[in-house]
Amino acid sequence: MALAACATLNRPDEVAPTEVSATGPFAIAGRLSARRGSDGIAANFYWTHADGLDRIDLATPMGQVVARLEGDDTGVRVERPGGESGAYPNWSALTNAQFGVTIPVEGLASWIRGAARPGANSSLERDVQGRPAVLRQEAWEVVYAYPDEIASARPSRVTLRYPEVPPIEVRIVVDRWSATADAKP
Repeated sequence: MALAACATLNRPDEVAPTEVSATGPFAIAGRLSARRGSDGIAANFYWTHADGLDRIDLATPMGQVVARLEGDDTGVRVERPGGESGAYPNWSALTNAQFGVTIPVEGLASWIRGAARPGANSSLERDVQGRPAVLRQEAWEVVYAYPDEIASARPSRVTLRYPEVPPIEVRIVVDRWSATADAKP
């Protein structure tokens, strides 16, 4: 689905929002769930993102790491407890092989911050505070929720929806955030 170039819907009496950078390192921790039809998964996660490198640890609610995903320009590697591992040429190949659908991990580093992925058409709606509320890009709809009405600039909840049959929904709850990839959030 091709969307119009970045459109912003603001009320005239709003204060202009600060632009969100789609680049730069970060570390976040939280919970995620993904659902496609009646199939679903849920996990805790710890994600570090830095220049060309992403590392995502997926864990049970009790904190036991069940998989470490690490990706860069050379591909994506998966390590599981007990030595089981795998390699994929990119994030799309990994998510397609594991979940039967391509989840745009490459765009997620921008989307989690409320910014469009560079190089693709998008549209953005803002809330009354000027923060990103709904982003549409590459047929995905990304909906943002904030922990309070005024003070928070970063979303605490991000819901991604893709209109496939059956539809795909990924929910992310960010519990902790750090603006550097080498710090624990």
